[in-house]
Amino acid sequence: MKVTAEEQRQVEEQVERLLSGQGSEVGVCDVGLELSKPATLRKNVTYIVCGVIFNDKEEVLMVQEAKQDCYKQWYLPAGRVEVGESLEEALRREVKEEAGFDCEPITLLLIQEQGPQWIRFIFLARVSGGSLKTLSAADQESLQASWWDRESSLLLRGRDILRLIECGLKYHRNPWHPVSLPLDLSCRHVIQRLVLVFVGATEQIWVLLVRVPLPHLPTAAALKTHVVTWAANMVVQEAVPSSYSDHEVSTLGVFSVQHNGRQHGRTDGMCLNTLVALVPDRVQRDEDGLKVEWPATVAPPPVENPRYIWVEVQRQELRAKLLELTKNTALVPIHSLY
Repeated sequence: MKVTAEEQRQVEEQVERLLSGQGSEVGVCDVGLELSKPATLRKNVTYIVCGVIFNDKEEVLMVQEAKQDCYKQWYLPAGRVEVGESLEEALRREVKEEAGFDCEPITLLLIQEQGPQWIRFIFLARVSGGSLKTLSAADQESLQASWWDRESSLLLRGRDILRLIECGLKYHRNPWHPVSLPLDLSCRHVIQRLVLVFVGATEQIWVLLVRVPLPHLPTAAALKTHVVTWAANMVVQEAVPSSYSDHEVSTLGVFSVQHNGRQHGRTDGMCLNTLVALVPDRVQRDEDGLKVEWPATVAPPPVENPRYIWVEVQRQELRAKLLELTKNTALVPIHSLY
């Protein structure tokens, strides 16, 4: 059964909204909900915010730790999101407490995750007021703050932030994806919504949909035992099980993050709107273990589960945008750390 022209139009409009950085309420979770528990801060999810802030000299704002296990070491202003906070509110609070400055987020730079129980959101931000915290204001949050030229010697708490600083500097000098800030939309679980595409040999492009109750983009719940982006693999395993091992499921980036957080235990979840590519594994091995190059595939693997359907994108402008994004991903990266 094919989708109607009206259903095709509605789905393509939904994809275009996500491409433009907009979101929509999660009305249904298609996969994994029975294996997932509602997100509850301090219980089964932890969100970390981290700020990359530069001054006019491109020095980066650093804070000196007060905690005993990393006493006097330096790090970016960062910390846990507290109950009732949005991600942006948490960032503003952490920067104020640790560095003394008021700040305004500019964009999400990067998302790092180790499953729904630990997700870190790295923001590029700017100073909007306040003053640099000095040793005279030292407290349990931090000892002091300073601007670092990234060249002089500094005892770092962790070298992981060097990559974050470079990412922020790259965006500061030449923005490579649209501004993306969290959308104020509630969600009970940690969910991945997929624009899951297959690109044919002649650059046709298909999007995988769930048929019922109306054709829509798949949503899948994150599992505690896997990285958040494993949700996309679950969808592919359910839709095309026989072809799953012959393809790579690649989450290319995040269009937007939906999070509210105001009702503890009810809106602590979030929805990551993502672009996912199903890419044929062109290098296979024969029965002797020798590599065999498979020819380019014209069409996506046939759907085996009646819940799903492939729909070819008809709008030329949308098709061109999706093709470009699969080649040169201009989206907020999401990195799985295990």
